[in-house]
Amino acid sequence: MRELVEHIARALVDDMESVKVNEVHGENVTVIELRVAQTDLGKVIGKQGRTARAIRTILNANATKLRKRAVLEIVE
Repeated sequence: MRELVEHIARALVDDMESVKVNEVHGENVTVIELRVAQTDLGKVIGKQGRTARAIRTILNANATKLRKRAVLEIVE
């Protein structure tokens, strides 16, 4: 799941080197933390959060396929 989010984020941003994805495993859920450059934050979030919502939908579909739960947090 980490690689999926990283691949999508790198395709969206200008500064690919600044994309950092951290995966934190909990008891019932995996939290994926996405960090990008401040200038690329708007590209990852999108208008009214549509891009972020789309990334979360893809992540949830992948997690469901693996019978897990995942949450995406975009960290500034």
